[in-house]
Amino acid sequence: MEKWKRSARLVDMTRQLLGEPRRLIPLTAFAQRYQAAKSSISEDLDIIDDVLRAEGGGELETLAGAAGGVRYLPGIHASHAMKIVEKLCGKLSDADRLLPGGFLYVSDLLGDPVLLSEIGRIFASVFARKTVDAVMTVETKGIPLAYATAFYLRVPVVIARYGYRVTEGSVVTVNTVSGSGGTMRQLSLSKRSLAQGSRVLIIDDFMKGGGTVRGMMDLLSEFQAEVAGIGVMLESRTEQRLVDSWVSLAQVKEVDMNKRRIEVVPGNVFDPEGGLIPC
Repeated sequence: MEKWKRSARLVDMTRQLLGEPRRLIPLTAFAQRYQAAKSSISEDLDIIDDVLRAEGGGELETLAGAAGGVRYLPGIHASHAMKIVEKLCGKLSDADRLLPGGFLYVSDLLGDPVLLSEIGRIFASVFARKTVDAVMTVETKGIPLAYATAFYLRVPVVIARYGYRVTEGSVVTVNTVSGSGGTMRQLSLSKRSLAQGSRVLIIDDFMKGGGTVRGMMDLLSEFQAEVAGIGVMLESRTEQRLVDSWVSLAQVKEVDMNKRRIEVVPGNVFDPEGGLIPC
């Protein structure tokens, strides 16, 4: 095979690293593919890492030793994240989204693969320094958000469900309080879906009082699992929460059904404790 030119090598290495976040690739694999010395590969990786860091696109992590290699840790510049969140808030503030009872229509946003990818990248950046073994959500609207986040974290998704499905096998079930109306519901998780002692990131589309998230936390305790963090796309303003700490991308500040007006503002993701600070 003809030896790769350095320009082509840089492009191909970048493609591989960004296409498989957090996958550890041995330097020998790159050296063999491009028929280049490890020293040359290391120099190339330094160039890629410098560009990623300068543009706020994440960074490369190099692990030494026989089992070592390099992997891409996703990131996002806070100013770019702010543009995404402002765009999200603008879409959510459209009065045509108002549904009876003050609910908002969001299914179209959760079906937008570009927006989902950006949201997943933001969540992955916020929790990049956490040890995460799995991303957890509850059916059904949180599922696309969970998968978008899990892609960048390179971990599996586990889905809590309302009620029992025979295809899930044996399940663990807890009672939880719905955020709307205080209705008691059962939330179940397959015993095969999550290893004991896992560190789990909870992702959901909307949080009001936090009843659904609290239910997922109670489920995780049955698996002796630890909550690595909580991320929600949208939260409503309320004084009472059943959870203590979370990261939100957007917040419903006001809903006026009579005037058909919605005001949605950025959530706490840009607060110092939220994880991303505007640059």
